[in-house]
Amino acid sequence: MDGAVGGGGAEGELTAQETALYDRQIRVWGVDAQKRLSKAHVLVCGMNGTTIEFCKNIVLAGVGSLSLMDDHMVTEDDLNANFLIPPDESIYGGRSRAEVCCECLKDFNPMVRVSVEKGDPSLIDGEFLDKFDIVVVSGASLKIKLFINDNCRKRSKRIAFYAIDCKDSCGEIFIDLQKHSFVQKKPGGDTEQQELTYPSLQEAISVPWNNLPRKTTKLYFAMRVLENYELSEGCSPGETTLSDIPAVLARMKDMCNKMSLNESHIPAALMERLLAAGKKEHPPVCAILGGILGQEVIKSISCKGDPIKNFFYFDAADGKGVSEDIPTPHPSAN
Repeated sequence: MDGAVGGGGAEGELTAQETALYDRQIRVWGVDAQKRLSKAHVLVCGMNGTTIEFCKNIVLAGVGSLSLMDDHMVTEDDLNANFLIPPDESIYGGRSRAEVCCECLKDFNPMVRVSVEKGDPSLIDGEFLDKFDIVVVSGASLKIKLFINDNCRKRSKRIAFYAIDCKDSCGEIFIDLQKHSFVQKKPGGDTEQQELTYPSLQEAISVPWNNLPRKTTKLYFAMRVLENYELSEGCSPGETTLSDIPAVLARMKDMCNKMSLNESHIPAALMERLLAAGKKEHPPVCAILGGILGQEVIKSISCKGDPIKNFFYFDAADGKGVSEDIPTPHPSAN
């Protein structure tokens, strides 16, 4: 990121230009929140229809800097959900997703520094992560997500970690803020300081299913089955197809038996939808997920408002968004 620094004038004060540009949102969340935002550095690994919605939102909000990591070359398939990529091969041909998206995002808000970080997310080290306050990962394998989340937790500074994925009409967001203090508004206008302790991704997906509340969304279980199958078969996310459904349903049955959950709790039709999705993203769902993630990251940076703990799910089949607080017996003290 070449030593990028956030916005703001001397001693972190907003410049007159920033105050004028962000006037409306300052009225909503206050000057202090905007100052925090202008000094925050965000890394996004994986540029797709969901993360570009998020990037658009935080660039417009005035984040200090945004770094994009995705060395994959742009293909025609990327045009389906990624509105930042112009439908002109003479523009995107031979260029990475991060490079093309970076160029477009700079036009949204010239006051935000947007840059490209070349590299492989699976090789990210802790020293590199120290440059950031927020890390967002999308389209990565479970192994990579666990690796980056673990590295975030090992640093001396708090680095908030988010994983977000869209499977056509379904989506999942995972949030790990470690220990997070925030101001909560009470009825009558009073405020109160609150603190939440978050589990790591490893802890949140390792809870025995029979310990979870009966109302836990079916998408939580279905996503765990899919990632477990992909991990064991060495598949990249989205590489599975409907031809894998017999093996996936067998894996689902085995996992349900081991964790004493009735397999009818995970509808076969839902697993089929997730497999049929492949790498396809449904743009309206991308917009919803990117909007929720943008809102949550701003809450984390500003320390204002109740953050989601620790999963969010959306399914266009019923149009519902659900947050799930997956309880863990002994949250990490990191």
